[in-house]
Amino acid sequence: MLSAAKDGIPGFKREKGSRKGMREIGRIKRLQVQRSRLKLGEKPDRYYDPAPLLPVSRLLLMAKGVIGVTADGEQIIDVHNADHPETRNVNGCNGISIGFSSHYAAMRDHFGVHLIDGIAGENILVETGARQSLADLERGVAIQSAAAGQMIYLKDLLVATPCVEFSRFAATGITGMVPPLANTELKEALQFLDAGQRGFYATLAEAQEPVAIQAGDSVFAL
Repeated sequence: MLSAAKDGIPGFKREKGSRKGMREIGRIKRLQVQRSRLKLGEKPDRYYDPAPLLPVSRLLLMAKGVIGVTADGEQIIDVHNADHPETRNVNGCNGISIGFSSHYAAMRDHFGVHLIDGIAGENILVETGARQSLADLERGVAIQSAAAGQMIYLKDLLVATPCVEFSRFAATGITGMVPPLANTELKEALQFLDAGQRGFYATLAEAQEPVAIQAGDSVFAL
């Protein structure tokens, strides 16, 4: 695992990037890692528990997933990193996840105030007033480091399809064992949270070295 350096993380290339032809989405509001799986228990009684989520000061993006870096320099590997001992990485497609504050606002309007920013588990939360669809992001996403100006490119975005466990939590606000929902209620929750409402998965572009991002960095659609 890479070690944190005083001025950043090794692999952070100080190259300037251009915003030409890009659409600005917003700025990074929050970074976090999932230290372990968020779905606990056994089927059919499995439930969603956000307790393993941990906010971090910086996020190291790499081909295999992400590593969080705390304010005191501790590194914590995300459960979707392919190198995590209990990895939830699926064929390299879901190593990085990204969500948007506008989507959380819509989820709170629909389900309630328990759906606070970040509780769906994405690594990168972007502050923006506009909803983002897969069509908006299909060419990829770029993040520009406020410290160095470097552009970091994410590709192959996929909808983070909502699971039954998170949908039950969204509908009830209960983090432990949830009483069964009526089929119509569960179906409605799953449909509302789909199409990117819960967020998207992405991967780091090829030939790009591991790189660090932090809150305040600008995010663009390509």
